[in-house]
Amino acid sequence: MSDPLAPLVSAALRAGAAATAIYERCVAPEWKADGSPVTEADRVAEAIILEALARDFPGVPVVAEEEASAGRVPDIAERFFLVDPLDGTREFVGRNGEFTVNIALIERGVPIAGVILAPCLHRLFAGDGTSAWQGEVTAEGTVADRRPMRVRAAPPEPVAVASRSHPSPETADWLARRAIRHIATRGSSLKFCLLAAGEADLYPRFGRTMEWDTAAGQAILESAGGRVVTPGGEPLRYGKRGGSPETDFENGAFLAIGDPALLALADCPHP
Repeated sequence: MSDPLAPLVSAALRAGAAATAIYERCVAPEWKADGSPVTEADRVAEAIILEALARDFPGVPVVAEEEASAGRVPDIAERFFLVDPLDGTREFVGRNGEFTVNIALIERGVPIAGVILAPCLHRLFAGDGTSAWQGEVTAEGTVADRRPMRVRAAPPEPVAVASRSHPSPETADWLARRAIRHIATRGSSLKFCLLAAGEADLYPRFGRTMEWDTAAGQAILESAGGRVVTPGGEPLRYGKRGGSPETDFENGAFLAIGDPALLALADCPHP
């Protein structure tokens, strides 16, 4: 296949179109046991992606958020997919348009390819492990104006992005101790995309996230020259099992950065 990301892009576009149709109907959310919202759009988008991946990548396990919430988690191998069919459901419900469709391919714990679609913003971001690109989604559901992405050199005053719906005192303290004055809030995995596109520089996260929240963003950011590391400076890895159904695939704290030179600012040892 000339473009290995093409099946992921196609699946994301179809899922995004279905989610947008539901978004325009202003559906009410339901609430899961952990207090997080879920909508018809989450389930419809996930079904579209699962069907597409089963067809295009037969035999490769897929861990998807809503399936996992229902207790349906396949045995994973060295190679598997992580899917968040609607990242930023609170943004979806709040109708600010900052929700995304996330698909990532993991190999030996490393996110090696990822696609993120922001349907309401008409932007698609992708990375294949060696290069990253973004494009505009047309009214016909195709990707136009495809152009490469690269993280920017760290400016004298870095710009941080923080969660719109899940702020934390730990994040605010981390930014204050480093005198980061420029902070933008965004929903969903768009924060990774802003770093990859050279529109921001840092994304510290101390609140709870799951692997399907971060895998596609990490793949894209690292394909654009950035990094995602733990507070100890180790790369964030995937396929974490062995806990309980509530903690399997759960991430700890991490720092996403554009220019790797910012590891020094973050007091992170270089792996």
